[in-house]
Amino acid sequence: MAEARLYTVYKNEIVPQLIKEFSLRSIMAVPKIEKIVINVGVGEAITDRKRLDDVAANIGLITGQKPVLTKARKSISNFKLREEMPIGCKVTLRRSKMYEFIDRLINLALPRTRDFQGVSDKGFDGRGNYTMGVKEHAIFPEIDTDKLDQIHGMNITFVTTAENDEQAIKLLKAFGMPFVKRNKN
Repeated sequence: MAEARLYTVYKNEIVPQLIKEFSLRSIMAVPKIEKIVINVGVGEAITDRKRLDDVAANIGLITGQKPVLTKARKSISNFKLREEMPIGCKVTLRRSKMYEFIDRLINLALPRTRDFQGVSDKGFDGRGNYTMGVKEHAIFPEIDTDKLDQIHGMNITFVTTAENDEQAIKLLKAFGMPFVKRNKN
């Protein structure tokens, strides 16, 4: 199987750039993306199970991997929610599928977003991980917009080995993540 294009770029261009920028002594100290977790909560799944199946099928198309159904941890009577009831789905991408997803997200999906100005840089958690929200799953080219009955969003979390947010921002920018350009007043 061929190596993902973005992985080759990472090895040949991004690693030397980050070693120089952070004056690291070892290649092993260079921050890298460990995994990407895509999570979708489907509140309507309480009353309509078919809705959850549709969302899971869409996430499977987008990622190329079958999603795992997530279940409610506790019952909440006001929402008619029972413990262990399926309420969402998630996918964890690693290695070549992860790099291919990043490539499609940055180069194909995000530019198709309406009124796109860039992704927020406020999604960092202080430990080098970044979470962003996507409001419409229809921005991915794998989704046939003619057959859509409802649009759903998703949370995408990039888990990195970066020690802090500064390293993570540089890593994601090196991959081409289009962060919002803020005015410095």
